[in-house]
Amino acid sequence: MMGKPVVVEQYNEEWAADFQAIKAELNVALGNLAQRIEHVGSTSVRGLSSKPIIDIDVVIRDVCLLEDVIEALGKAGYSHEGDLGIKGREAFKYDGKEHLRKHHLYVCAEDSAELNRHIKFRDYLRSHPEAVVEYSRIKEKGAALFPDDMDKYIEYKSPFIEKIYGDLGL
Repeated sequence: MMGKPVVVEQYNEEWAADFQAIKAELNVALGNLAQRIEHVGSTSVRGLSSKPIIDIDVVIRDVCLLEDVIEALGKAGYSHEGDLGIKGREAFKYDGKEHLRKHHLYVCAEDSAELNRHIKFRDYLRSHPEAVVEYSRIKEKGAALFPDDMDKYIEYKSPFIEKIYGDLGL
C-alpha cells in the first residue's frame, strides 16, 4: 500500500476509553447477538506504541449468526466486506462515525483460529513488558523507515510477530 501514511504513536491512555465508547454503540446495535466484544491489537496493550486505530473483535457463538449480525451492524452504519482473505474473521467498514476513534471492526465465531491468535498475542504482550518495549521500538523504527509504505512497515515488524506466534504455538 504505497502512499498510505504509516503513523505510529506512543501509547495513549485515551485508547481504552475510545474502545469503551465504540463497544457501547456495538452493544446497542447487536444486543445478545454478541457473546462479547474484545479490544485487540496494539491499542489494547498498555504502553505499546501503535497506529491510533482501535481493533475490535465481536465474538459470536457460531457463524450461523453471521447474517443476523451483518443485518444488525448494517442498521448501525457498518457494511460487510467479507473475510478479506483471512478465514474466520469477517471485516466491516463504516461511514458516519466521526464521533468515534477510527477503528477496524471484525466479527469472529468463538472457535475462530484468528480470534484465538488475536487474544493470545494480546494477552502475551500484556503479561510481558519487555516484549512491549521491544515491539514498540520495532514499530516506531518501521514507521520511520517506511513512512509511506504500509506493506513494507508490516513486513518489517512481521518477524517479531511470527516469533511470538511460534512461542505461543500458533
